[in-house]
Amino acid sequence: MATAQSITTDDYKLFPSPRNLHRLIFEHEVFVPYPYMLIDMESYYLKGKFSLFAACRLKDNKMGQLVTLELPEDEVKFKLKFVPD
Repeated sequence: MATAQSITTDDYKLFPSPRNLHRLIFEHEVFVPYPYMLIDMESYYLKGKFSLFAACRLKDNKMGQLVTLELPEDEVKFKLKFVPD
């Protein structure tokens, strides 16, 4: 069943988070190689829309999470504030 809900792009195989308000892949992407880390997107107080996916990076089969963001300033903000556990 999970494969029916996956999305495959040129770079990633993605599995949407059930908590996503928007199930879109936005232009600005940040891959974080922490597949089991809880990322509370609301705590970043982003201005635009965003979505979070469990991800497999196809070039090296690295598992992690992909954050996609509507606005470039939100990408910068996420990168500055993200601290892995």
